[in-house]
Amino acid sequence: MKLLKKICTDKIMILIVLLAAFLNLYGIWNDKYANTYYTTAVASMLQNFHNFFYGSLDSAGSVTVDKPPVTFWIQTISAYIFGLHGWSVILPQALAGIGSVLLIYFLIKPTFGLAAARISALVMALMPVAVAVSRTNNIDSMLVFTLLLGAWFLFKGIRNNSVGCLLGAFAMIGVGFNMKMLQAYMVAPAFYLFYLLAAKVNWKRKLGILAGSTAVLIAVSLSWAVTVDSISKDQRPYIGSSQTNSVLELAFGYNGVSRLTGNQGGGRGMTPGTSNSGASAGDDMSAGSTPPSTNPQSGSSQTSPADGTDQAGRTSWNGQGQPPFGDNSRDGGGGGMGGSFGTGTPGALRLFQTELSGQASWLLPFVLFGLIALFAGIRRNQITQKHKEGLFWLAWLGPAMVFFSIAGFFHHYYLIMLAPPIAALAGAGFMAMWKAYRERDGWQTWLLPISIVLTAAFQYYIVQAYDSTIGMGWSILIAAAGVTAAVLLILIRSQEKAWKQAAVMAGLLVLLIGPAYWALTPITYGLNSMIPQAGPGTADGRGMGFPGGGGQGGMTPPGMNAEGNSGSSGDTAPAAGSDRTAGSAASSDSTRSDFRMDGGRGGESGQVNAKLLAYLKKNNTGQTYLFATNNYGTAAPYMIDEGQSVIIMGGFSGSDPVYTTEKLEAMVKSNKVKYFLVGGGMGGRGGSTEITSWIKEHGTEIPSSEWNGTADNQADSGAVQNGPDGNMTLYEVSVN
Repeated sequence: MKLLKKICTDKIMILIVLLAAFLNLYGIWNDKYANTYYTTAVASMLQNFHNFFYGSLDSAGSVTVDKPPVTFWIQTISAYIFGLHGWSVILPQALAGIGSVLLIYFLIKPTFGLAAARISALVMALMPVAVAVSRTNNIDSMLVFTLLLGAWFLFKGIRNNSVGCLLGAFAMIGVGFNMKMLQAYMVAPAFYLFYLLAAKVNWKRKLGILAGSTAVLIAVSLSWAVTVDSISKDQRPYIGSSQTNSVLELAFGYNGVSRLTGNQGGGRGMTPGTSNSGASAGDDMSAGSTPPSTNPQSGSSQTSPADGTDQAGRTSWNGQGQPPFGDNSRDGGGGGMGGSFGTGTPGALRLFQTELSGQASWLLPFVLFGLIALFAGIRRNQITQKHKEGLFWLAWLGPAMVFFSIAGFFHHYYLIMLAPPIAALAGAGFMAMWKAYRERDGWQTWLLPISIVLTAAFQYYIVQAYDSTIGMGWSILIAAAGVTAAVLLILIRSQEKAWKQAAVMAGLLVLLIGPAYWALTPITYGLNSMIPQAGPGTADGRGMGFPGGGGQGGMTPPGMNAEGNSGSSGDTAPAAGSDRTAGSAASSDSTRSDFRMDGGRGGESGQVNAKLLAYLKKNNTGQTYLFATNNYGTAAPYMIDEGQSVIIMGGFSGSDPVYTTEKLEAMVKSNKVKYFLVGGGMGGRGGSTEITSWIKEHGTEIPSSEWNGTADNQADSGAVQNGPDGNMTLYEVSVN
């Protein structure tokens, strides 16, 4: 309550919080499914406690998502309270984004002062990648909030000499591990270093408390994983995207070391290191998965409202089959054409390359000069609290920068891990440079104007790559304003002007023009909820981390013409069995398009096929599950919109060895399921050939005319039952 009262008395901070609320919340109600993979899991988790505890992807509790369930527990609670909608699963992350802005303020203010705290909070609020991620149901926004909460406990514990707060700080890292595994440990060096430097106790007590904190960290981190791995494998779901059906292997392999090496081995149904080695679900879309609907730099919405438009009101696309980069987007990390998913070429300057710089790097030169000012006067016996806290944020920033500079596989939105230390050091560094500038402290007095002009030059480099999309005015404005501000500060350096402080603040605000524009793009340009990133670009659906679309080699996604549209306005898919050509489809409704990128892999996750749903319900003779399918994209609308129970046989990639023919036979015999809707990747990218053959051998194919209908009927029901991966086929399976 005391903290809230402090905020209420700071009118400027109130405005910053309102700005963060607008950027994180406005328009989230337009996102129908958000990241479909995770929303499908929430639909499953709402059905029973078994699915809730494990974070199960499907209604049968047969396979988990590829991350621990803590964030999804929170999303499920939100969906339970408000109903299952795109916005209700996004809401916790949006609030976490706002909470992170507040925590940065509270962390910076006690040591660096009110002005530094406001600046840091403003930078955090305008961090483009943080805004983009917070507007989805991906995990990272909640993870950053949790780690910042841990930092708050750490600072408070050291300030008040509270062991409980210190244990709580390391417990928060453990909670973060149960959100996104080893990514949470990026901050661990900063926590240990800061305690060793700042705790005012003898070394024996320091080591004892650190030992206890480490024990808490390990215990909390492994609590869920060890519990799940200790349960008999036939009594729990298969661990999605793991090689050995183990949470610990998933944590330290696929979600751990493999991120650094780029060797992404998915389920055992795929060969590690091959082009389709099991994408990370939700946050990791592999080759053969559904491609993003647009260039994520411009990003039209991955999901869309019922009229088939994105958050910016444009027609969006439900891509199927292979992504626009071909089938080699997971074969190792970062080489060629900007690396996997356009994350640039690994190396010391990777974060400054066009592919990544627009997400979180805007103020890195400014932060560098701020660090010089902050540590310029440090002496061995004169390490102040400012120095110690500066080292904490630097120890957070440094390892994260090193990882993203060399990592073989990650997505743009992982860069949210850089946002807190950059924001904190921007505020703290600015105040250090302002002090040196005001007091005309030798060579340090030049740091502020030099930092402004060099940072503006770097931001010009970022923005000018998008001149063909947003015009030259923005890049010229940033460059001209930066040079003007720096020259003005040099001219008045030795003068006492009443407006000197205002000029300095104006110079700082110039450096926030670019980040502010980029932070608005998820609202103004739309957003890909599966692989979110900020930034303008063309709305043609081509490109991943490149300005102006283009993608890798400028390839056009299947089913999309050169202008990025799925044929003519309102194109819909042809009926099952009809011919389909890229860039065109049968037009049946001039007011909408049912091509939407809703995260399905090897199939669509558009709206429910009303005729199929009616057929399955009518012919259900007491089966527990409405149908089984090989990919979550097909199951998603039935689970999310209709609350139906559906079996997903292969996890995210369709390749996890969740079911054997013996297990499916037992389920059919026990009257749990009889209908199988398969197609697309079955027997290829998306499933087991053995299971496909078994379904065909024991199943009777249901004529599509009984459940699928014509192209016009599909347009009315929102169904798309075929695509580049092939037709979906409905079988009724029976065994003796």
